[in-house]
Amino acid sequence: MADRLRIGVIGIGNMGSEHCRILLSGKVPEAELTCVADLREDRREWARKTLPVDCRIFSDGSSLIRAHAADAVIIAVPHPSHPALTVEALEAGLDVLCEKPIAVTVSKAREMIDAADRSGRTFALMFNQRTNGTYRKIRELMQNGTLGELKRVTWIITDWYRSQTYYDSGDWRATWAGEGGGVLINQCPHQLDLLQWLCGMPVRVQALCRTGQWHDIEVEDDVTAVFTYASGATAAFITSTGDLPGTNRLEITGDRGKLVCENGKILLWQLPHSEREWYRSCGDAYPHADVEPVGVPTDGENPQHAGVTRAFVSHILHGTPLVADGREGIHSLMISNACYLSSWTGKAVELPMNEESVRTFDRMLAEKQKTSRRKDVKNITFDTDHSGTGRAL
Repeated sequence: MADRLRIGVIGIGNMGSEHCRILLSGKVPEAELTCVADLREDRREWARKTLPVDCRIFSDGSSLIRAHAADAVIIAVPHPSHPALTVEALEAGLDVLCEKPIAVTVSKAREMIDAADRSGRTFALMFNQRTNGTYRKIRELMQNGTLGELKRVTWIITDWYRSQTYYDSGDWRATWAGEGGGVLINQCPHQLDLLQWLCGMPVRVQALCRTGQWHDIEVEDDVTAVFTYASGATAAFITSTGDLPGTNRLEITGDRGKLVCENGKILLWQLPHSEREWYRSCGDAYPHADVEPVGVPTDGENPQHAGVTRAFVSHILHGTPLVADGREGIHSLMISNACYLSSWTGKAVELPMNEESVRTFDRMLAEKQKTSRRKDVKNITFDTDHSGTGRAL
């Protein structure tokens, strides 16, 4: 086994160029950037001017994959192109680290997972928010039983505000053909992943996805969803790109207390007993919980993209754990596909989605893509988004 992994980056736009900078900065000491690819000439010109002279530059991802100029690739193209490039790279014997979301449809995600299983190569996803010490601490509290049995979750994640200028900046933005959705598939894959990573997968989804509610776009920019868990617990998930100022507040209630995560801080109210055991025997008709919130410290570590990439490289070279195996990406995608399907049909959708639901979603999305608008606009590159959760796609 080599002591350094050769990595190629496919797609050197907003996030792909950041992956190049991370690899060149030494933040992933066991990896080296050996090649990049992009369909756009202006980005290849950036690479010629910015990257080391020995870094090979290709006009498309397939050419890079066929050249065997890397042992592994980071795929950072728009998400509708994730499946084809991932499958091609895996079948060529390359390890793959793919940006979020895994794909637009569950059916395409399954093709990627099947390819990973057949190839035996490493397939990882860039769920960089799992490296955030705040969410890692919440996961620890959930897994060690601090909150007891889950009762209710509320996540209001509306600090994704976008202007019309943002949506008008690319012909693919906010179209069914170009993205396959709006705020759910573009901005929220991290939160949907974290929700299932922290609390588990729901068994039922009912959602209202409002298209063009706050912007002149054809996809959703405002979503209210209710998830039901097998235990009877429920979750409310609210997101939008039209709220200013927005909110990012996660509240989780269990039978032994609750926590609130907001502004990067965790507050914990912990009961001395189980509310489910206590409520029948309590003699007070209007009891109050005599507990004060306590701030929960974290380790302060938040390595983000560099941390995910280091784990990816270390897994390949040394067998250490990944931050997120690519197979896990289907969970959050299934939630978002179910939200769309529920909104389009007006019915609740059971999880995991059965074959009929998957086919129905694919068919309804394809119908929307047939009439998707074609915008005559100039593509503009933005900086990575302010939230630190990924590219500003």
